[in-house]
Amino acid sequence: MPGWYGARVATGDSGAGGAGASDSGAGDAGAYARTERSTTRRLAARGNYDRQVVHAILDEALVAHLAVTTDSGPRVLPIMHTRLGEVVYVHGSVANRTLREASGQPVCLAVTLLDALVLARSAFHHSMNYRSVVVYGTAGVVVDPDEKRSALDAIVERSAPGRAAEARPPTEAEMRSTLVLSIPLVEVSAKVRTGGPIDDEADMSWPVWAGIIPLQLVAGDPVAEPS
Repeated sequence: MPGWYGARVATGDSGAGGAGASDSGAGDAGAYARTERSTTRRLAARGNYDRQVVHAILDEALVAHLAVTTDSGPRVLPIMHTRLGEVVYVHGSVANRTLREASGQPVCLAVTLLDALVLARSAFHHSMNYRSVVVYGTAGVVVDPDEKRSALDAIVERSAPGRAAEARPPTEAEMRSTLVLSIPLVEVSAKVRTGGPIDDEADMSWPVWAGIIPLQLVAGDPVAEPS
């Protein structure tokens, strides 16, 4: 297994920048338009609408959570995703009732990268450093064969770069048994926290350690499957 694999899954930011908490502001001409749903209100300064920031978070995260309202109530699916341009794709079996019911319906997709645990001097101010994206949109079934194959290839590439070209391509039967949904990146925002704890002045002398514990997702040694 090539040595780049570990670097592929390690997060690039430990969230250790600076002693005080810092917030990412909104972007400029490259930003997504803010809507009633996508505008961050709680700790609004942490909201970020810049396309490059949103794309980077979506591309680094390996797992998304897709929220769908079904006939039997709301459901949230942990799911693998990929981004091609301004579209996010997810996939599953055509037998998956939740994904079938999502077609043509409003959905919400979220990803989160956890960069650090933030330990404050008070219990109230404990927090986490994170980078997250929330996407609102209408899910659509991908029916175009070329678009569907490109989306599935891109999802395989998320496992390891070059893997789609190395692995056996899906058969027509496998393609028919796979449902691919697309969600356009139109109503979307990121939220980011970095830095250390934000303690009250009255708590600064409290006799307890305060700071951050950086976290990373790192691949272990590959374990080969017997032939």
